[in-house]
Amino acid sequence: MELRIQLVIMAFAAAGCLISGNLKTMCVLLAACGGALFLTTVFFRNRRERELREIILYLMRIQDGLCLPELKRCREGRLAILESEIYKLVVQISRESERAGKEKEYLAEMLSDISHQVKTPLSSITIMTELLRSGEISEDKREEFTDKIDSQVRRITWLIRNLLTLSQLDADMLKLKRENVSVRKLLEEACQPFEIMAELKGVMLTIDAPEDMRLMCDERWTGEAVSNIVKNCLEHTSAGGKVEIQAAQNNFSTTILVKDNGAGIPAENLPHIFERFYKGAGTQKDSVGIGLAMSKQMILRQNGTIHAESEEGKGSCFRIKLYTDATL
Repeated sequence: MELRIQLVIMAFAAAGCLISGNLKTMCVLLAACGGALFLTTVFFRNRRERELREIILYLMRIQDGLCLPELKRCREGRLAILESEIYKLVVQISRESERAGKEKEYLAEMLSDISHQVKTPLSSITIMTELLRSGEISEDKREEFTDKIDSQVRRITWLIRNLLTLSQLDADMLKLKRENVSVRKLLEEACQPFEIMAELKGVMLTIDAPEDMRLMCDERWTGEAVSNIVKNCLEHTSAGGKVEIQAAQNNFSTTILVKDNGAGIPAENLPHIFERFYKGAGTQKDSVGIGLAMSKQMILRQNGTIHAESEEGKGSCFRIKLYTDATL
């Protein structure tokens, strides 16, 4: 910049000499201007080439290196802006690559878990089918194997249905509705599939919710979320125990409590119970570990919250809160 200013000054001086008739001085000044211009051109060309070489080396370090080169903060000019933008782009690509790697690892683990969960009942079905074909079993055994095959098929169907639902949630493809529903009706329908199970186990299943209480939510999927929690509580409650579902409401939210006085959840397992495929100590052998994970996703998708409290030997309490101004 200083050289350019000096050239301008010398050019004005040469013009002054021309006006005054001092041709000799003018020629000297013009020669000096020409030399300075040449030197300036060479200087800027060399600097531009040096900066381009630095950019090329910078890109080569990014391409070949395992870590991101440090960005030089003190430089100015268009090439410095280019270097800064390259740095930002590479940082973004690096983060996306890291996230994609984690997602790939998670997908591999999930497929492994799914394969394991499906393989076990399929193996049982295969063995029992071969025994049925042999024709060397009694009618009682035939009926027993038929019931077991039906049970395993229903289990696989349930697993696949829930896995498809979770995949839709992950892909943000499951569209939840906003409906004005009766809380009492929603809870009754969520508990209805487990009434026989509760009776056979000798567990009391009760619902405490006002008839006139209304809630804005997706009736089907909110009921599914509650249903999974009720199922979990029943499975961990012994004969003579009870599972209670209570609902309360204020101007800001609707709270649904699902409580049991069963075995409770060990403290070390409690932070992980909403993780898919997680099975801690005391989990039933045929448990898949996705019911509570799906319940959480359903509630979170409706801008709600879900929280669990538990103490071994005293039972568990699941607290669902759906806010009045929640939008789906």
